[in-house]
Amino acid sequence: MAGHSDLGRFLRQCRADLTPEAAGIAAVAQGRRVRGLRREEVALLAGVSVDYYTRLEQGRHTSPSAAVVDALARVFRLDAAARAHLADLARPARRSSRQMPAQRVRPAMHQLLASMTEHPALILGRRTDVLASNALGRALLTDWTLLPPRHRNYIRWVFLDPGARDAFLDWPAVAADVVGTLRLYAGRNPDDPQLSELVGELSIKSPEFRAWWNGRHVHERTHGTKRMHHPAVGPITLRYEALVLPGDPDQTLFLYTTDPGSPSYDNLRLLGSLAARTAPAPGRASSTPLSDASRTEPNPS
Repeated sequence: MAGHSDLGRFLRQCRADLTPEAAGIAAVAQGRRVRGLRREEVALLAGVSVDYYTRLEQGRHTSPSAAVVDALARVFRLDAAARAHLADLARPARRSSRQMPAQRVRPAMHQLLASMTEHPALILGRRTDVLASNALGRALLTDWTLLPPRHRNYIRWVFLDPGARDAFLDWPAVAADVVGTLRLYAGRNPDDPQLSELVGELSIKSPEFRAWWNGRHVHERTHGTKRMHHPAVGPITLRYEALVLPGDPDQTLFLYTTDPGSPSYDNLRLLGSLAARTAPAPGRASSTPLSDASRTEPNPS
């Protein structure tokens, strides 16, 4: 997962995906054998030499300037997330493969999650590791506390748990977006050894993941809508907000809500009632810490 090879692959994919017509090149020769743009066409549109752009794609030049990154983002019509990903890949290569320190969720955040009895919520960390969740969040998705520590990961659940495919009515879109989210993380942390392990496992076990990972889709989680079907209560349409925690930029709080008075609102309340019947015994935390699930056991607070 070296940074320079990722940069070259990303540029080649962007070039292949952009048609001459979309790039504003009016005259297209008959019998064109190249998918998308030619290297010389990208170079012309970006205002760089063909040799320079070729060296970028081949990994012989690994740190283009900010001006070149901006020009390429404009040529390829990248959105904000893909533009940020390109800038990450263009940074000087880092050569560290050390393990990252374990992530911990602050006690106050556990208390906040536990107080959210009407809204599902969870906190994701690096690589979409599930660090904490409230009771309704576990009832809606899956009980992460019952999974082995190394398996407490959102993207792993989405691709490898059959229940996730049944839960999301738009599973392909949900799965493709979470791959884009992981790719955005990979651009910022190319030497994370646990990321390499996760990508390797998913690539072997999931043809869909492998195909999407080889693409260039990048997705930044901010807000959106998810359509789900829960086996106990039926369909639920949820809005979610993704809030990066101040002081913990690698941790994101996901909060799910429904429209008051809607069937989804009623079904979520029913799910909450069912979850309350199986609530943990007194003394067990209702917001369960799952910090750095790949290396550490839960440490209830």
